[in-house]
Amino acid sequence: MKKRIGIVGSGTAGLILAYALKEHFNVTMIHQRSADEIRNGRVMSTQVHFGPTREREKRFHMPKWDEKNLLKSIHITIGEQKLFTGMLKEPALSVDQRLYYSDCMNDLMKNGVSFRQEKVSKDQAEALVRDFDLLIDCTGKSGPLFPFPIDEELSPFNAPQRKCIVGYFLGVEPLNPPGVNVTVLPGKGEMFEIPAKTEHGPVAILFIMAVPDGELDEFKGIKSAEAFTEQMKRTVKTFFPAIYNRIIEDQFTLCDKNGFLQIAITPTIRKPYLTVHNKPVIGCGDSVFLNDPITGQGCNLSSYCAEQLYETIIDYKHSAWNEQLGEDYWKRARPFVKEVTEWTNAMTKPLPEHVVGQLLQGANDQELADKIAEWFESPDKAHATFFPTATIL
Repeated sequence: MKKRIGIVGSGTAGLILAYALKEHFNVTMIHQRSADEIRNGRVMSTQVHFGPTREREKRFHMPKWDEKNLLKSIHITIGEQKLFTGMLKEPALSVDQRLYYSDCMNDLMKNGVSFRQEKVSKDQAEALVRDFDLLIDCTGKSGPLFPFPIDEELSPFNAPQRKCIVGYFLGVEPLNPPGVNVTVLPGKGEMFEIPAKTEHGPVAILFIMAVPDGELDEFKGIKSAEAFTEQMKRTVKTFFPAIYNRIIEDQFTLCDKNGFLQIAITPTIRKPYLTVHNKPVIGCGDSVFLNDPITGQGCNLSSYCAEQLYETIIDYKHSAWNEQLGEDYWKRARPFVKEVTEWTNAMTKPLPEHVVGQLLQGANDQELADKIAEWFESPDKAHATFFPTATIL
């Protein structure tokens, strides 16, 4: 008889785990919203599937997406000075999470994964442990359900470092070559322009990372799509003129009334395992590895840790499931979690002088520009640049 695994949450980590584990175990996904509710709801964040994540999706036979709008580059601007366009080693892809998650959920249902639609509170979580041989908490930014202990070394902040202001817009002429456009305004925040696929066709995600209460933090109290659009147009005109020059005035609008979001998170890393009722409970994805979105590593990190958890569970397929399983998973995942987190945390602060020097040098050195673009698909290379004498433990 196959062992029973329950996965709470249907975001990136939960979905990858469901695909990876479904042939080996009896998998049940417990989720708060149906596929249709997710598809027709508010945007939840942004999501860039860099090369390593796309390879994991292929490995676990996840749905394929139209590859006409692949992202091939990273454009870097500081202030109003465009520095360079670095080319990615492997093309990336951005898909509206509402579309991505709902399609995956429907596909998993067709392929034998059980779904239970229910909202699980922290008070109910312990009782849920009894239903499975292993429960995995993939509740994302809203989690965790369980009191996974905080890793103090990797969790230096007690408040959000950025306000995340996101809109999915029509009416923005794309850059060439297509890619993620990063604009850094020292002391104010950042703008990420991300071409993405949605049900409404291609859009430009305009994602402002505003220093709290700073000049970019101009969207407080805005609740309607119309007011959000007008404020975004004003903010882009004032602070990001190169993007504003590509806006087509009579076409600039949100792709749908739910295509915008404001959120602020406190980055927190937790040790991703504990024991409840003599059974292991494991955390995966944002529920335990919650980074600031400033480096765009949410999808990369969630998919990596899901793969490491899959490998660990397979190693224990015919062994007892206990705390040792959780310890081995954390040993596998922590070095990469540490690299991503330390790089991400550093990006929320003024850039080190040696990093600024490399960025400026990249303006006249295409090989270096391409290496800098690789930071986003291979964050270990970013970490090595920011912390050249560091040793990962």
